[in-house]
Amino acid sequence: MPERVLPVRRVLSPVRFFDERRLALARWISERYVAPLAAVLGAMVPPRVAAEEEALGGPHPRGVRSAPPASGARPGAPVAPASGGAVAAGAPVGPLASYVNAGRLIDALRGGAGAFVLRPAPEDEQRLAVACVGEALAGGRRAILIVPEADPLPATAAAVLEAFGSEVALFLGGDRRSRYRTWLEIAAGRYRVVVGTRPAVFAPLPELGLLYVSRESHARHREERAPYHHVRDVALARARIEGAVAVAAALYPSVESSILGAVLVEPRGRRWPPVEVVAPGPEGRAPRLVAALRSARRAFLYEPLPGYGIARVCRACGEPAACAGCGGVLRRQAGAVRCAVCGAEGRCAGCGAADFGVVRGGAERVEEWARGVAQVPVARIAPGDRPRAPGPAEVLVGGVEAVKDLGPLGLDLVGILDADLAARRPGLSALERAVATWFEAAAWARPSGRVIVQTRRPNDPAVQALVTGRPERLHRAEAARRAAAGFPVGSAVFRVLGSAELVEHLRALDPTTLLVSGSGAATVCLLALELARVPAFGRLARSLAERGIVTRVEAEPHL
Repeated sequence: MPERVLPVRRVLSPVRFFDERRLALARWISERYVAPLAAVLGAMVPPRVAAEEEALGGPHPRGVRSAPPASGARPGAPVAPASGGAVAAGAPVGPLASYVNAGRLIDALRGGAGAFVLRPAPEDEQRLAVACVGEALAGGRRAILIVPEADPLPATAAAVLEAFGSEVALFLGGDRRSRYRTWLEIAAGRYRVVVGTRPAVFAPLPELGLLYVSRESHARHREERAPYHHVRDVALARARIEGAVAVAAALYPSVESSILGAVLVEPRGRRWPPVEVVAPGPEGRAPRLVAALRSARRAFLYEPLPGYGIARVCRACGEPAACAGCGGVLRRQAGAVRCAVCGAEGRCAGCGAADFGVVRGGAERVEEWARGVAQVPVARIAPGDRPRAPGPAEVLVGGVEAVKDLGPLGLDLVGILDADLAARRPGLSALERAVATWFEAAAWARPSGRVIVQTRRPNDPAVQALVTGRPERLHRAEAARRAAAGFPVGSAVFRVLGSAELVEHLRALDPTTLLVSGSGAATVCLLALELARVPAFGRLARSLAERGIVTRVEAEPHL
């Protein structure tokens, strides 16, 4: 306790916002991400609406999608899922029957604890989530399912809602009032299961037995605002504190998940669509892809580049095309040429003309040539469009914005175009994010479809990961690459802004990596630390902040 504590003047709310366990979690987050404890506690609870506390016993408001508990439901009583997700004691049955280490996972879910990495077969992704939640409920415990996105509702979330119906609170969207009301109902024990996005990892669910992170490698599991936490790591910490089970599930688990020391649960045999590797032809039209597209009734073509093509030369002056405002790349999209960096209208930096020679390539161009090949209608999911599955007789073209958790689709063909772009994307995690998207798109070809990936690097670990459906080789390559870059997998990374004195103080910590640059009058330091050194860094950062040497600390920045 501090030596001097001011007296409590007024109690603002009768609601208990955290208990000893959630306070322990908040302290762990505060230390791990070097964030003020008060800021962490504020992030764990939705904004308070006093009127909802008074109306807790009243009718449920509209907004956040949640259902009332079943009549006669008793908090803590074992419940079997409506669709038979729970299995009897003994050997695993149902979707888990063919999985390595399934028995260990079931034992933990029914009354134990631990960390597991689950790599489902494509057709089992939703059924396994239902099975895991069902096992936790069968043991008299409760469960949280965290999904990376809310709209459209992921198929995994929909499957859990369908299986457990009135036992589920969907902590997704809604206005301030309805979110707080649902949070109060969760805290009161009205639900056995909570399904939601990042904030759901903090849901005040009593008797917690399972934290299930769906699509663990998805970029949106990382919080972009302070305290900049990652849902996977918070789920693991909360499971340790509360004696629960943490499951990180993904078709392609991240390289970070490979160093957790978690138990791997995966199919015993190969359950992955056949993947063919071909060299791209003119405009990315390999003959084998064109032939497959002619016979496909239902297909998806993944093209990561938006637009119709890139402007290469100004036709007026012959100079290389570049934005007149910022010098950025000019892209033709939706019939107009605009800067891909600043969004300005396309004007030549040399003469100001707006007439360019365009090298064709991008989702709009793929849609155009696919229409001349396919025997069924061709459509495109543009940025801002609502993602959907291809129709019964349709070819759909789209980029990363089109690849969502849509459930098993059974497509005839999935084409991965411009795969070599992934290696050229900036950022340490860019390649893994691309591969995770490939895996999710390729999974749509199960059980009887095929995947064709176009690349000039067939032996690249990322391409071979897609061919085999296994991440291990790419994990090894990524770990080596990140270590060589000075940011080993599992190290803590911080971006620190402050005065010039900051550098010497940080060097005294003996960091794995320390990179220094300037931003105006401020000094910017990027450092990587072993996790064991983070508490010392946190104490130093707070001390330097009091002296005006540190002005900002950002944990786990995008690199």
